Amino acid sequence: MEYEIVRLRERPELKEEAAAWFHGKWGVPLEAYRESMEECLAGGSPVPQWYMAMAEGRIIGGLGVIENDFHDRRDLTPNVCAVYVEEEFRCRGIAGQLLEEVCRDMERLGVSTLYLLTDHTAFYERYGWEFFCMAQGEGESEPSRMYRHSF
Repeated sequence: MEYEIVRLRERPELKEEAAAWFHGKWGVPLEAYRESMEECLAGGSPVPQWYMAMAEGRIIGGLGVIENDFHDRRDLTPNVCAVYVEEEFRCRGIAGQLLEEVCRDMERLGVSTLYLLTDHTAFYERYGWEFFCMAQGEGESEPSRMYRHSF
């Protein structure tokens, strides 16, 4: 199966489709995704950014980079967020390709460290991320793992 990683800023026509796709996966209000994507397309700052894996004209995976992914460690920024790959496309390296692309692209944009909040253990280490600390997610009863990737 062939797929490509695309940057929203290079494919602005995908904004509505991408906002709806991420909203459907994470339940964050559609308008919040639209606003972040409009800010991305306006340029002027490396954050926010949005990336999608596309196959046969549809989104099969994606992630974003935002200032804060709804946690109490406002000093740990920017954050990779909304990492998701459609179930039927998992275990094919798509998430890894998205993570590698976001790191390369953010480095080109002058960002030297990214953070990521997750409940996963061991997954992100495969792609060069290291556990950094625990952080409290908004509305969560237990803290989650904060990872860091520096380049």
